Amino acid sequence: MWKKRTDLALEAKELWQEGAQEQTELAGVEAHSSRREGFGVDTVRVLDERGARELDKPVGSYITLTLDGLRRREEDAFGRAARAIAGELKGLLAGVEERGTVLVAGLGNRAITPDAIGPLVHRHTMVTRHLVEQVPEHFGALRPVASLSAGVLGTTGVESGTLIQAVCRAIRPACVIVVDALASRSLHRVCNTVQLADTGIIPGSGVGNHRQAIDRRTLGVPVIAVGVPTVVDGATLAMDLLGQSEPPELAQGVENLMVTPRDIDAQVAELAKVIGFGINLALQDGLSVEDVELFLS
Repeated sequence: MWKKRTDLALEAKELWQEGAQEQTELAGVEAHSSRREGFGVDTVRVLDERGARELDKPVGSYITLTLDGLRRREEDAFGRAARAIAGELKGLLAGVEERGTVLVAGLGNRAITPDAIGPLVHRHTMVTRHLVEQVPEHFGALRPVASLSAGVLGTTGVESGTLIQAVCRAIRPACVIVVDALASRSLHRVCNTVQLADTGIIPGSGVGNHRQAIDRRTLGVPVIAVGVPTVVDGATLAMDLLGQSEPPELAQGVENLMVTPRDIDAQVAELAKVIGFGINLALQDGLSVEDVELFLS
């Protein structure tokens, strides 16, 4: 049976519910919805191996923020979105050493726009590790943060996971935050949602190009994944639009087709800045959006 492709735990849960028929309880999974800064927040917690098998997701917490107000250009939408991401990210960072170094790693290929979210977030990250170490009298109140744009195997000749492992051995961070593009099952979530997870990530899994896992097992420290769906698998989109559980005949042979918005360059640029600012606010207590803007300028 053809399986609809998605990286979002929320959508994996929805797909399970669609196929559950009479069964209403999903064993090993908890879910609830809330709001933060005016945006919807859906939390899915995979509690054990039963839930992991049903959703095909590792055990852990998955938080999906729907940033619809950002697209509608609501008042202070950028600031509210950045603060909402920061608030949820702080919850996932709760067990991390408060003053420990954090490595922010942007994954993806900057030459391919739907895959450029990670490298662009790297540009909006407050890099402070060297300042805290070298000029503590001015920057000692900041958390040490290092940032890396890991690139992809095709342009560097090195797996992004291998590169991040090497950097971790050198600087020994307390936590790693990885940022990558994801795949969704539905167009309305493309460039409209951000998923945070404490399970790490397998780069390329959303487009069927599984690479080396980047998680606590491979790096030896907690790994938080931040992802934005920027594409929809062509066959999955056809099934959703037609309300079918199997790809229609017209979708046969398009397994490698990915659909993305026409203005993907503008949307990726905006979301990368929102995520970068959200990460900065989560890591640096007491700063405002304006403070981050001033630091990065």
